[in-house]
Amino acid sequence: MRSSVLTLCVLFLYSATAIADEPLWVTYPGGDGPGKGKKIVLMSGDDEYRSEEGLPQLGKILSVHHGFTCVVLFPVNPETGEIQPDYQTNIPGTQELDDADLMINLCRFRNLPDDQMQHVVDYVESGRPVIGLRTATHAFNIPGDAKFARYSWRNKDWDGGFGRQVLGETWISHHGHHGKESTLGIIAPGQEQHPILRGIKSGEIWGPTDVYGVRLPLPGDSQPLVLGQVLSGMTIDTPPVEGKKNDPMMPVAWVKTFTPESGKTARIFTTTMGASTDLTNAPLRRLIVNATYWTLGMEDKISTESCVDLVGDYEPTPFGFKKYQPGIKPSAHVLK
Repeated sequence: MRSSVLTLCVLFLYSATAIADEPLWVTYPGGDGPGKGKKIVLMSGDDEYRSEEGLPQLGKILSVHHGFTCVVLFPVNPETGEIQPDYQTNIPGTQELDDADLMINLCRFRNLPDDQMQHVVDYVESGRPVIGLRTATHAFNIPGDAKFARYSWRNKDWDGGFGRQVLGETWISHHGHHGKESTLGIIAPGQEQHPILRGIKSGEIWGPTDVYGVRLPLPGDSQPLVLGQVLSGMTIDTPPVEGKKNDPMMPVAWVKTFTPESGKTARIFTTTMGASTDLTNAPLRRLIVNATYWTLGMEDKISTESCVDLVGDYEPTPFGFKKYQPGIKPSAHVLK
């Protein structure tokens, strides 16, 4: 009996040590390129759009092709050390934001503990730039009596929380028919020369995710760059739907500024595209890479010839709830 108990204790300690030794986030070191010396933290954490697959690929692109140091954070089950997208209350490594130059966020309805959320809030309130992808408009769902409740997507005091106040909009609706109508990116009139759109033609951006509804006009100084034409099917060559869905078209990418109490104004870029499957579209990848340079005040480095090729094998899982790949740890995304 004692032998069995001893064996179980040893196995437990071994398992706990193994989990402790596993990295809980991944870092892609910077190198030669315009981004050398700049650090980007990419926060994944959504239940549906496979940010745990898409953001590591985006981090690799920004690191390998552009020289940025990229740190990718994941929602991790602390008992297993595995990435678990529907685990709402743990994204280890947010302290990496303390010395970051840019935060890229694709979270959905997270309720992080105060010690993790504090680093996010400190970053935002410092006036450093932010890129929000897809569900970042409703990144946080924090109870009303919690310390950082105002960041919640439905907050009334800070109307719309992080999504509306920082990114320009919170969750409104599925404007396109989810899973049946895809999105074609049409450049907003008059924005053809914006640096973020350099090297991108109207009608090249496409993604299988549907267009999100937003308030029109977008609040504050938000400037739409790309409008989302709702297509009648799930391929880029299907015709647009007829009727009011495309009259007017909803913005799916825009820029704005955010000035916190610190007084330093941040550049913000938001797109309601950006699911892992959307990133198979090279013009969308270029849009996000260009936005990275623009938010950092490096628009002079945006080139139509810059590389946005995928790094390594990339076969993203189709979006959907409970469709994530189980048993994956952050170490699986280490650059090889």
